[in-house]
Amino acid sequence: MAVSLGFAQNESDERALIKVDKGISISKDSLFLMNIRFRMQNRFGIRTESGEDLSIEQTDFRVRRLRLRFDGYVLNPRMQYYIQLGFSKADLDLESGGYAQPIRDAMIYYFFDKNFYVGFGQGKLPGNRERVVSSGNLQFADRSIANGVFTLDRDFGFFGYYTLPTKGRANYQLKGAINTGEGRNPSPGDGGLSYTTRFEYLPFGTFLNSGDYSEGDLEFEPRPKLSIGVTYNYNDEAVRARGQLGSSLYEARDLQVYIADAMFKYMGWAVMAEYFKRTTTDPFTHSDAGDIRVVWVGTGNNLHLSRMISRKSELALRYAAVRPDLEVEAYENRVEEAALGYTQYLNGHRIKMQGNVGYSWANRELDLIETSNFWFATFQVEFGI
Repeated sequence: MAVSLGFAQNESDERALIKVDKGISISKDSLFLMNIRFRMQNRFGIRTESGEDLSIEQTDFRVRRLRLRFDGYVLNPRMQYYIQLGFSKADLDLESGGYAQPIRDAMIYYFFDKNFYVGFGQGKLPGNRERVVSSGNLQFADRSIANGVFTLDRDFGFFGYYTLPTKGRANYQLKGAINTGEGRNPSPGDGGLSYTTRFEYLPFGTFLNSGDYSEGDLEFEPRPKLSIGVTYNYNDEAVRARGQLGSSLYEARDLQVYIADAMFKYMGWAVMAEYFKRTTTDPFTHSDAGDIRVVWVGTGNNLHLSRMISRKSELALRYAAVRPDLEVEAYENRVEEAALGYTQYLNGHRIKMQGNVGYSWANRELDLIETSNFWFATFQVEFGI
């Protein structure tokens, strides 16, 4: 048995990481390989009472994420696995008062060749780009409010990934999934399933170090690189307000989600953009007692612009918004946020320090006196292999 140490490359949540010179690797001939990684995010954050009242309404001292990850293969390099466990309160989904859910990912993959592989288990759906980017590869401490409302997140089922072979530089990728539609660790449910398709076009070829799924141009791409993705999800008889996430509905609804996103990088500059739309025929569900629970229908967008100001430091700007459809405006707010982020990279995304400041406002009211508006700031240290 051999054990080797090294620095981990960019994490991917759509496949196992097999390279034995990265992370901590344990192998036995050609029959077994296990790469072991961990990472933690320790955080301090504050939020003000309002835009005008700068007294502290909330503090956020905690271990935001604590993850243990295993990748490798058994019997044959074609038969790969990816397991990720979470241990912080947020990772366990205990902040909403639910039950502990330590299993984040538990996937088995089979590679027919380098261009085609399939998976079975629980993992991230091929949805919006910011969600599929590992939380360890983010340039802000958290994902955007648009991601929070519209992401497809994780689910259990069948997954497929295919890269179309081409003679030129352009790269075409097809991704799809058939899942329960009920999110992480689902209980036996109804007959309705979730169907997801995604197409990605990389006109200038692939990014260095899988940079199309890592925020910020840490590789300083010597040539312009662009990835454009579109996703469609149909969730038949969904039982939660945001599909795989959200509060339980009183009645099942068929949901459709449309996503378009892009990533561009060149010489330390990076731009990421996302657009979302969720629809259903009837967003209102009713209990026998007359209570109402609403499907979050509407649109959202997320835009990042960043610049590496040195090989180890980066400045980033974000604007994000969620806009409920007119029929549900009485139940859901329109919310927007703008944020400035600074990251000091000590060992790429694996070891870094991040500081974010920003402002959030509701229902188009930018006025500082609005009580629903607030300033926020976050300091976070990421440490892992």
